[in-house]
Amino acid sequence: MGTAITGVVVLAIVVLIIRSMVKDKRNGKSIQCGGDCKHCGGHCH
Repeated sequence: MGTAITGVVVLAIVVLIIRSMVKDKRNGKSIQCGGDCKHCGGHCH
């Protein structure tokens, strides 16, 4: 039973992380540099 609960918790965390990454991608933020182009030399555009 503990294994199932732990699995569900880990799965929920992974889903939230993936959702956040998709949301950031749709908003134009780069996954590699976080969208702060002044620190990555402007490679975002």
